[in-house]
Amino acid sequence: MAVTPLALGRARTSRRILLDRISRRLVVLGGIVIIASILAILFVILAEVYPLFRAPTATLAGRHAAAGAVAGASPAPGDAAGVDEYRQIAFSVSAAGSVAFTTLQGEGALPAAAVPGLEGARLTAVTAFGTSRYLLGTSDGRVIPLEMTFDVAYAPTARTVTPAPAFGEPLALDPEGRRAVRRLAAAAPEGGPVAVAQVGPRALLVQTVVEKKALIGPGRKEASVQALDVATDGEITALALDGRGEDLFVGTSRGRLLQYDLRDHGSPRPGDAVDVSATAAPLTALGFLLGDRTLVVGDGAGAVTTWQMVPPPGGGERRLARIHEFEGHAGPVVAVAPSRRDKGFVTADAGGTVRLHYGTSGRTLLSLTAGSAAPLRSVVFAPKADGVLAVDATGAITHWRLDNPHPEVTPGTLFGRVWYEGYAEPEYVWQSTGGTDDFEAKLSLTPLIFGTLKGTLYSLLFAVPLALLAALYVSEFMHPTVKGWVKPVVEIMAALPSVVLGFLAGLWLAPMVERVVPGLFLMPLVTPGLVLLALLLWRAAPSAVRGRARPGTEALLLVPVVVAAAWLAFALGGLLEGWLLGGSYRAWLRSALGLTYDQRNSLVVGIAMGFAVIPIIFTIAEDALANVPQHLRAGSLALGATRWQTALRIVLPTASPGIFSGVMIGFGRAVGETMIVLMATGNTPVMDWSIFDGFRALSANIAVELPEAPEGGTLFRVLFLAALLLFCLTFVVNTAAELVRLRLRRKYRYL
Repeated sequence: MAVTPLALGRARTSRRILLDRISRRLVVLGGIVIIASILAILFVILAEVYPLFRAPTATLAGRHAAAGAVAGASPAPGDAAGVDEYRQIAFSVSAAGSVAFTTLQGEGALPAAAVPGLEGARLTAVTAFGTSRYLLGTSDGRVIPLEMTFDVAYAPTARTVTPAPAFGEPLALDPEGRRAVRRLAAAAPEGGPVAVAQVGPRALLVQTVVEKKALIGPGRKEASVQALDVATDGEITALALDGRGEDLFVGTSRGRLLQYDLRDHGSPRPGDAVDVSATAAPLTALGFLLGDRTLVVGDGAGAVTTWQMVPPPGGGERRLARIHEFEGHAGPVVAVAPSRRDKGFVTADAGGTVRLHYGTSGRTLLSLTAGSAAPLRSVVFAPKADGVLAVDATGAITHWRLDNPHPEVTPGTLFGRVWYEGYAEPEYVWQSTGGTDDFEAKLSLTPLIFGTLKGTLYSLLFAVPLALLAALYVSEFMHPTVKGWVKPVVEIMAALPSVVLGFLAGLWLAPMVERVVPGLFLMPLVTPGLVLLALLLWRAAPSAVRGRARPGTEALLLVPVVVAAAWLAFALGGLLEGWLLGGSYRAWLRSALGLTYDQRNSLVVGIAMGFAVIPIIFTIAEDALANVPQHLRAGSLALGATRWQTALRIVLPTASPGIFSGVMIGFGRAVGETMIVLMATGNTPVMDWSIFDGFRALSANIAVELPEAPEGGTLFRVLFLAALLLFCLTFVVNTAAELVRLRLRRKYRYL
């Protein structure tokens, strides 16, 4: 039976309908997969970012009665307690002269260790310095070194921690008599240990030990003691000495904080003095945070503040400055314990309240209650910052487990100005790593956001005018044959890898630009002038000459004009630099405008990134212009408008939704650019709009630091937060662009 044309047409229609349905479902499925993938990426980012803002928690791990020889005996004043890094064994030094150990995990008692060489004296002061060293002061004017370490043994099923205290020989500190040591402060710098003891209401003794090297054989140690009378109308109530043994801080009963310079071992020199307490409350506790640059001050009114020696803005001697004020206590602050891992610290009052603070952010994170009937005497921050211990007057210990993995992260530290150690004032700073363990992480994202927007702005300033004007000319004025060559060439530019562009920008373009900066700034003046001159000459040329050029190919005649303009601008730039800028534009920028020129700067990035963004904006804008209905152009030209008037008044407004979309897509391309920004900017997180300075963008920062960031650490999660900011920025920009595009489309849809 022969197939009729009607049957054949029906079969083709049915097959076409089937293919349309399959294609429609594939397109819908592809859209769903894309949306699901984006949501999955967003979910992963949010899952990594969420722990940064989770509130810290503390769980009561137990209360332990005083152990061994300390039972019923008061702990020695000062830093009279500690714990091993696994929080298995705590120790406490009693005034009676023994070190007792308490098992925090499991059962069993450990024997106490007697302090040797007391000879009937009592312990009257204890201070901690370093990570495991203590200095014990006695009632007869001597000091006894103690190094508290723990031996760790691993069995197949358990870990065993054994305390191993090591006492040194008692040293006579008071050369004139046997005055009791009331308070102690000590440090162990490389030049030799330094100890400061209070032996009277206003009397201090400063002992320094200097190691003398010998040409042959071992060196010898020379100890010297200097008496220091503190000039104050009150009494000394607290001491603190930094780990370098250079700055001694003395708190008085009248609320004064005094600083002494101990750099000259033979003669301590008084320095700055400030009134800490507005109510003249006595300063009851002093302690340094990790790094020994930030001093924590607690007073009798319960106030807790941090202070630093900062350089004044105009230069000169460092002065004491209040950095932060924290949530206070209801009673006098009796103890301060810093963290060994970060800038956190805990404070305690006699009423049993223990508070956790963080020095960089200036926030109080937790408030705990010991629940002890006796007043607290000491507080301990576990070595891994995962626990807190409070010791009361009977030697009983209250133990908390602490979960606070990201204390340095707050909205203020991420986006606000922070007063970091060593800075004269609060600033925006990104510096995630340092060369020492006590480095204060600076994780402000503001310089990175600023750098991202700065790089995008300079690249768009270069790319948008060139791309839009080129698209307008190619669409409306260029000859179709020439357009068939130009447009594909520009589109091929978009296929160049950004790593290649960044490599060329950093190693070839940046040094070249550095040599011709004056000429570059003359090009916007010289090039239009020569082009206008060429146009005047073209108009004055005979018609026979002008008739030889096909309409739409005139731009080719401008190529040698633009090349000549560039050559002339660079030549004039060299002359201008020699005549007006003293022979060096870099020196002139520094002296006249206060600007510095970095070889890899925003100018180089604007050119290189503009080279990557131009093809995108050009292609989308040219397509939008080319798709304007032809009858609009014909009607405008029929009414007597020129081609230029038609392009500006009719074609450009009609194509504006597509042009705007192209610009926004170019904006998103510039915001997310990584390799060009990484290689051509110097990657310096500075906040300066100068075109001669570099910057650091969010994307480049992620690429540089994420491979080195410990998984799950604060830096790791902050980098994911930077990725979330990039995601949100592009989402907001694209959404706004789509809304504007739809509005423009509705406005011009009836043309």
